[in-house]
Amino acid sequence: MSKTLLLGNEAVARGLYEAGVTVLSSYPGTPSTEITEAAVQYGEIYSEWAPNEKVAFEVAFGAATGGARSFCAMKHVGLNVAADPLYTASYIGVGGGMVCAVADDPGMHSSQNEQDSRHHAIAAKVPMLEPIDSAECLAYTKLAYELSERFDTPVLLRLSTRISHSRSLVELSARQDIELRPYTKDPMKNVMMPAMAKAAHVKVEKRTEALRAWAETEALECGVNAMEYHDKRIGIIAAGTAYTYAKEALGERASYLKLGLVNPLPIQTIIDFARNVGQVYVIEELDDIIETHCRKHGIPVIGKLLFPLTGEFSQRVVREALLGEERPCIDFGEALPPRPPVLCAGCPHRGLYYALKKYKLYVSGDIGCYTLGAQAPLSMMDFSLCMGASISGLHGFNTARGREQAKKAIAVIGDSTFVHSGITGLIDIAYNKGISTVVVLDNSITGMTGHQNNPLNGKTINGDPTVAIDLEALAHAIGIRRVVTVDPFDIEGTRRAVEQELAVEEPSLVISRRPCALLKEVKHKPALTVDPDACTGCKACLQVGCPALSHASTGGGKTRAVIDPTQCVGCGVCASACRFGAIKGGDAE
Repeated sequence: MSKTLLLGNEAVARGLYEAGVTVLSSYPGTPSTEITEAAVQYGEIYSEWAPNEKVAFEVAFGAATGGARSFCAMKHVGLNVAADPLYTASYIGVGGGMVCAVADDPGMHSSQNEQDSRHHAIAAKVPMLEPIDSAECLAYTKLAYELSERFDTPVLLRLSTRISHSRSLVELSARQDIELRPYTKDPMKNVMMPAMAKAAHVKVEKRTEALRAWAETEALECGVNAMEYHDKRIGIIAAGTAYTYAKEALGERASYLKLGLVNPLPIQTIIDFARNVGQVYVIEELDDIIETHCRKHGIPVIGKLLFPLTGEFSQRVVREALLGEERPCIDFGEALPPRPPVLCAGCPHRGLYYALKKYKLYVSGDIGCYTLGAQAPLSMMDFSLCMGASISGLHGFNTARGREQAKKAIAVIGDSTFVHSGITGLIDIAYNKGISTVVVLDNSITGMTGHQNNPLNGKTINGDPTVAIDLEALAHAIGIRRVVTVDPFDIEGTRRAVEQELAVEEPSLVISRRPCALLKEVKHKPALTVDPDACTGCKACLQVGCPALSHASTGGGKTRAVIDPTQCVGCGVCASACRFGAIKGGDAE
């Protein structure tokens, strides 16, 4: 055995290996993505990227039904997509062990909402473990399979951005050899028709009570739930990263009840702890689930009276709330400039947005890199809800506002997102005789989560060649007769194509196809240059919003364009914006 530093996500992957897992299916979603990317390194685990989280969960559940230990990973909003199979999988139970890791994102570092996944565990009536560091990520992953098989249930492993993306020391162990469990045909257990489901629900309630008994006994014995006494005037109840923040902020000035099993929560354990300390505080990010549980059982606690329902906590938040102490921060004397996320230099999405900017269209957006097109100076997005909603949302918008509006509105969606949940929206448009224009931004990769392959680019999770979905043929097959492909760096060609499709009164699909500028196989042209004599300093090029472009003073209150050669990839979009021919090179020639 050896010790090493691992990210929380890497530790989960190691736990999968040591637990003898053989089947893994996931959809990438920050902050959970690295679990699957790390697990791929273990050849004993079959790993795949699924088209979406629902499919990933169902693949893992099918493998568990077949007797294997299986796993899937997703972010918090991904569990919404997988909720349908989760809730019924709770009724059916598992053959082999099944674990689903769900990574919440307090503070919304890379998410459209701050969702608390503990609600799903409570509603689905499945156990949920929450580790405090990488060591517990590994240990709880292995424990989750023991609980899954013992109690015949899927198990949720709750992570957060800080746990997933922080490193701490873990101890490595050998892999367990887990034999494939035999499959027995049992429709009374596995087919959830109403009669079977009624009996299964009774079983689930009994299982919950058995799990609660485990939480009160064995969970204490093995340290999953743990009491730690120091100064008893203050008692802290916390789980996950909130426990770590409390320990680092308060040290021995408080006593602690760490909850590793956050569903079902213990009752007697909390009562015993509360009797042994003075004022009890509940520290939990996002919703007041532990606090509500305590109050429900008559345990007086203080929680959200002091701590917010929103945002990410820190040691500072805890210290200020409980001790009233404010530690001064280092003052650097000047404010740091803001660094909002922007489309990369050479991003093909920029070309499309710039091409369409002059038309003042209603743009129904989606989830991905291209959502950054909502920011100035492009300002090319009116709507963004969830994966796939751009297409169905546009259909609803156009249906409400009429055919003339439909000629001034488009939906934009990425290639991976289209496969995830955009296809059904496009089918809806075709089937219900809509006239919406949809643009698929095909950059040959799943970009924002770190370049994962998807069913449109013809490569598996390992980079091996596989079948690639023919997007044009797919569109025709579902009833979209008008399909056109454009190069987003061809500004005028893109404009003509979209203009043409908006004018017709039938559904159409525009495929904006050019690979992501960050892909290793993409060969860039030399950086563009600015002719100082031709540049008038009009700043029209800045409307492209490229980070490689800026303006510098030439004296006398005048400026001229400057191109950073370390960032510029020669795409030529800025040259299209220049009316004076001052930008030279790349695709501009």
